[in-house]
Amino acid sequence: MKRIAIFCIPLLAFTFRAEPLQITWKRLTDVRFSRKLNTELSMYFLYPTFGPSVNALQGKEVSIRGYMIPVDANDNIYVISAKPMAACFFCGGAGPESIIELQFRKKKQRFRTDEVLTVRGKLTLNANDVDHLNYILKDAEVIE
Repeated sequence: MKRIAIFCIPLLAFTFRAEPLQITWKRLTDVRFSRKLNTELSMYFLYPTFGPSVNALQGKEVSIRGYMIPVDANDNIYVISAKPMAACFFCGGAGPESIIELQFRKKKQRFRTDEVLTVRGKLTLNANDVDHLNYILKDAEVIE
């Protein structure tokens, strides 16, 4: 019996996952953008300066609810948006703070455009890499 308890306790520690911090899109608006020239690409981009409430989320496990928007469904590249596709940052008048790049833990998933879901993952703030969005959710997974 002792052996079973010794084996099960470490197993439980690996399967338990703390609840993520639920965040709102409004919280992600604590950011200012400056238009700057990227000399490597000879183009202007909006570079963020994150406010204190957003900086506090760096590296935290968070969850957020929004609209799924495929960037390249064949390569499993999606973003989650505060607004549906017709009004999102890419197609409408929303700002770059209204979308989060999703880097999924489980590859090859399919989602419908504008499907409303809640996702969780580790939030990474990106201020400099123009190949990625300002907000990135790493090890993302759908939780509802």
